[in-house]
Amino acid sequence: MFTGIVTDIGEIVSFTPVAQGQLHRLRIACSYDQATIADGASIASNGVCLTVVASGVAGGKTWYDVDAAAETLALTTAKHWKLGTKLNLERALKIGDELGGHIVAGHVDGIATIVSREDLPDMARFFLSTTRELARFIATKGSITLDGVSLTVNTVKDVTFSVLIIPHTLEVTTIGGWKAGSEVNIEVDLMARYAARLTEMK
Repeated sequence: MFTGIVTDIGEIVSFTPVAQGQLHRLRIACSYDQATIADGASIASNGVCLTVVASGVAGGKTWYDVDAAAETLALTTAKHWKLGTKLNLERALKIGDELGGHIVAGHVDGIATIVSREDLPDMARFFLSTTRELARFIATKGSITLDGVSLTVNTVKDVTFSVLIIPHTLEVTTIGGWKAGSEVNIEVDLMARYAARLTEMK
């Protein structure tokens, strides 16, 4: 589990197909202490929970390897990742950690597309659209995870919604690089999903 509070920005330094192309091994450089990264650990990368299979240090920089399956590449923005791609990173939540965002599973539900960007003094407002299936779980003032970042929904209209990004978030995540037409990973609020399911069962 995660909280949607980004703790580092990583960079893909290698992207290698394995298993006849059904699997891709990614090497991600980061600022984490390599001694704290265990094989089998979960690290969310742009909201996608990936499992560490190896780690080390090269050139004074920590790196770790993860495997992305064909389904992950097909259903998330990982299909656009390449050498040099920057990723929002978050280590798995530990018992006793501060829950600064909201409960995030790291299981991406789909993709949202940025419709427009409005730059404000020190802030930015984004309007995004997603599928009707996912839009029904999005509510004004509710929580949503975009590219691994826990955000509050400002407005919702049909399949379009907006988020307002504060200066700190623009600085410590990849959101500052978003623009109209960009695709981002979306994970809807778990509580909203369970509430909808309970309603359907009545």
